[in-house]
Amino acid sequence: MDTLVNAPAEAVEWRVSDGLVGYAEAVAEMERRVAAIRDGSAAELVWLLEHPPLYTAGTSADPAELLEPDRLPVFKSGRGGRYTYHGPGQRVAYVMLDLNRTGRDVRCHVHRLEEWVIRTLARFNLAGERRAGRVGIWVAGGDGREDKIAAIGVRVRRWVAYHGLALNVDPDLAHFSGIVPCGIATDPSGYGVTSLAALGITASMAEVDTALKATFAEVFTGSACPA
Repeated sequence: MDTLVNAPAEAVEWRVSDGLVGYAEAVAEMERRVAAIRDGSAAELVWLLEHPPLYTAGTSADPAELLEPDRLPVFKSGRGGRYTYHGPGQRVAYVMLDLNRTGRDVRCHVHRLEEWVIRTLARFNLAGERRAGRVGIWVAGGDGREDKIAAIGVRVRRWVAYHGLALNVDPDLAHFSGIVPCGIATDPSGYGVTSLAALGITASMAEVDTALKATFAEVFTGSACPA
């Protein structure tokens, strides 16, 4: 069952889905909502959910990076980026915003999504960081290793942005071995994938949602973008 929650930012609705939402179902719902936002018949929306285990292929996906094509269902996605994994224990946030209101700047929108994750992780005393040439948010280890904790991919239709981000709370990290996540090879390159749970941070999905809601308004109504 879905619940609607008062938004912390002006005129933006929040939806939290219980259970697992199929990927095709979610994309169809996003497409409908984006059209409604564009014609003014619906408010902007942040939709928080979890998917069943699956891989998605973004518009830049290289088939060679699907290492185990029979492991999980694979869905072509209109978002930017390459292959990524979605599954239980991962908080997906689909962010449907009218860039005519926030600024017709896709780079700025991605920057704000990154900042949103960084500020959310800070609520759990974890330093999330950007890396040049690598989309998403990373956590630096003491041994020089860097692990990705959140993936970001967006699509824009007539200046309404959708898709969004996926934050690893406590997913099955073994499923990432079936792909080259977002085009970034894991061992022995020194890059990997991690989660809050793998880092010893015990956080429920509800606690993560609370942090996401608490930091959303300060980023999307007041955070500046790089020049």
